[in-house]
Amino acid sequence: MSGEEVKEPQQQEPQPETKEAEPAPAISYKAIVLTGFGGYDKLKVEVKKDLPTPKSGEILVRVKACGLNFADLMARQGLYDRLPTSPPLIPGMECSGVVEVIGDDVTDRKVGDNVIVMNRAGLWSEMVVVPVSHTFLMPDGMSFEEAATISVNYVTAYMMIYDFANLRPNQSILIHMAAGGVGTAAIQLCKIVKDVTIFGTALASKHEILKENGVTHPIDYSTLDYAEEVRKISPNGIDIVLDPLGGGDTTKGFNLLKPMGKIVLYGAANLLTGPKRNPLAIAKMWWNKFSINSLQLLHSNKAVCGYHLGLLEVDQVKDAMTKLLSLYKEGKIKPRVDSVWSFEQIGDAMKQMQERKNIGKVILVPEVKKTED
Repeated sequence: MSGEEVKEPQQQEPQPETKEAEPAPAISYKAIVLTGFGGYDKLKVEVKKDLPTPKSGEILVRVKACGLNFADLMARQGLYDRLPTSPPLIPGMECSGVVEVIGDDVTDRKVGDNVIVMNRAGLWSEMVVVPVSHTFLMPDGMSFEEAATISVNYVTAYMMIYDFANLRPNQSILIHMAAGGVGTAAIQLCKIVKDVTIFGTALASKHEILKENGVTHPIDYSTLDYAEEVRKISPNGIDIVLDPLGGGDTTKGFNLLKPMGKIVLYGAANLLTGPKRNPLAIAKMWWNKFSINSLQLLHSNKAVCGYHLGLLEVDQVKDAMTKLLSLYKEGKIKPRVDSVWSFEQIGDAMKQMQERKNIGKVILVPEVKKTED
């Protein structure tokens, strides 16, 4: 034998058993789906299991509250022109919630942030993925219901009043549907300017609240001709009209303007006369559509503006939201929530708005909070 030392083989320590990674548990969540165009029954609550994953520049948000807008009522009837696809689809243009996951390249949001979200559609869902550029951090002290109220309505009112109409002290303005979401926002924003005379149309049952909110002259459009009532108080006309109605009301509003007055068109609420699309209302709107040529416009010394939130650039919306959130922090605006409904109550929530029962914003939530006895 050689003189080399013979080494005994080393015993290997037992290795732990390896297990295949268990798949992540499936997460189910609810969403409101528009199954087709028509009445309230076209909206269904469905359970989804394909949890969306944020891509670069996107975030996943757990939704706490959603806003209901007049455009959503029109979308249900197939009258809104900015839906990204045909049904079935998830509607919803605004919501608020908590950031759950951030995608790559997202540096200005973190998990746990409370955010306000705006998008063309898809937000009536417990879980949503959106570009981070479509979100805004909620101020301290703002509730999720308030956060779901401030974006669409207040951005609309802000840009119409300050950017288009250039409201100044001692001017007068007519706000239609003054107790609704945009109307409430418009009244609050008008009050920031000194000595503005506000005419507001609404049912008589809402007039006391309108006066408390700052409307100088509430007018019951259901029993009175609002144009005649405005003329009684302001024979020479008014400076600004915000028109969400369309049809013959646009002509009436234009004729109410003083020289150098401005009318801002931002809707066609006259098309909604019932739960389903009404061909007669569409024909009436077309027959009474507002029409004016450039020479008539020149001779009238008036301006006609058209506003569509869905066709603005992201930076324009961001600028308006930044200013609005500053006004909220200063206590100059306060979103008013009319009522809160669960996803399952979407039909009743839409009736609340379409039948003009709301004062302020109608809110949808995945789950209604239970009150303690």
